Amino acid sequence: MIKSVLFAMTATAAALMAASAPASAGQDLSDTGSRLMTLDNPENWQGTILRTERGHLIGNPKADAQLIEFISYTCPHCADFTARGEPALELALLMPGKMSLEVRPVIRNALDLTVTLLAQCGDPDGFKGRHQALMLSQGEWLGKAQGSPVSQRAIWSRGDKASRMNVASALGLTRLLADRGQAQVELDACVSNDAAARALVNNGRADFEEFGVQGTPSFALDGKLLEGAHNWDSLYPALSARFAATPAVSLEQAD
Repeated sequence: MIKSVLFAMTATAAALMAASAPASAGQDLSDTGSRLMTLDNPENWQGTILRTERGHLIGNPKADAQLIEFISYTCPHCADFTARGEPALELALLMPGKMSLEVRPVIRNALDLTVTLLAQCGDPDGFKGRHQALMLSQGEWLGKAQGSPVSQRAIWSRGDKASRMNVASALGLTRLLADRGQAQVELDACVSNDAAARALVNNGRADFEEFGVQGTPSFALDGKLLEGAHNWDSLYPALSARFAATPAVSLEQAD
């Protein structure tokens, strides 16, 4: 029998809850408030995080479905997806091990480079926390950057070691992660790592060549870039179709 799970989202990552739908309600899989799948006997795969060649993989590495999320830390739409989409994915698909999520950064500018170096700094286990902290505070530090003098922004746009260290300090980026318990010396070493910076740029180019990624956020499901999917509302139908194992009519059956 089909058991319904309905999740309601607010504008923040913490506000997500699941509830059973009424027996007469059925399921509208085009509705982003509708359920993706049942959550019988959920496990805890959302806590499994592995570093990959081009990013970080969250969830069951042997899951039947694989989603790649191409993001930029200076992209407001990406911050919105972190707040609205990622919690839903974690609850419905990552936790029970039905899907894995690989987060791959796209470097659009020099500020992106600095923030991404910080997001990827440290043990893989801490990636999700760093990623969310930087994304969900984007409005604060990005607004500060945009309001800085033109001369200051020109220095930051160079993207070299000195400018990366400067912007990380001036915008409070290293302080943000240090306040979460990460060592300042480790964060400074990551920001100043030229080899890691070059690798991030090269990885972004490789994803463009392999998938044709041209904007953020973008998504690849089971190895194929999803056309027109650039936010939670447009990604949801593709995931819903992927996990609808039975015809739509059966999804309307009561428990």
